[in-house]
Amino acid sequence: MHLRNTLAMLIKLYNGSIGEKQLDLTVKTLQDGGICIVPTDTLYAIVCDIDNHKAAKNLAELKGKKLEKSNFSILCNSLSMASLYIKPLTDRQFAFIKGLQSGGFTFILQAGKLTPKIFQNKRKTIGIRIDQNPAVCSIIDRLGRPLLVTSVARDGEREEIYQNAELIYEYYEDKADIVLDAGPTADVPSTVVDLTDAEEYRIIRQGLGVIDN
Repeated sequence: MHLRNTLAMLIKLYNGSIGEKQLDLTVKTLQDGGICIVPTDTLYAIVCDIDNHKAAKNLAELKGKKLEKSNFSILCNSLSMASLYIKPLTDRQFAFIKGLQSGGFTFILQAGKLTPKIFQNKRKTIGIRIDQNPAVCSIIDRLGRPLLVTSVARDGEREEIYQNAELIYEYYEDKADIVLDAGPTADVPSTVVDLTDAEEYRIIRQGLGVIDN
């Protein structure tokens, strides 16, 4: 992967909220094809503009994969935004997702027409995250569309990197454009739930989100 000529900016957020100048800079960076690392309801995550093909390709290269082989999810700030990128939900699916108020979930659903085909897997599905982190929600709202999202690369010897923006910055300072530091995040990833069967759900990975049966 071609490394950047300039180092990433480490931007510290006050009480987890993003200021107007910080917001403008981050959104402009994403619109210009940049790669940002942002806090989420679970761990820090790497994101780019869903509509920027070059940025998506760079995001894939950053994870050491080809774009068509990457397993990206779509990060939204509302169910209404998410609904634009998936096939219409059944009443059961809608009620299930609405009933889970925590943002600690990734839902596997049938991809809709607005989801670029290159981001869909062979089953024509896509992972959808509806995040409630105030900083990332502000970014998505200002951008006006979702973000492509992938996890920070695993480092078996430094598991704490997932929730510490300064450690993340050390690792990604020549690979990303902006790292937003909102302090420690949760210490577990999202719970991945397969909802492609309209009648029942299947937990693929247990994480932060808990489903009360």
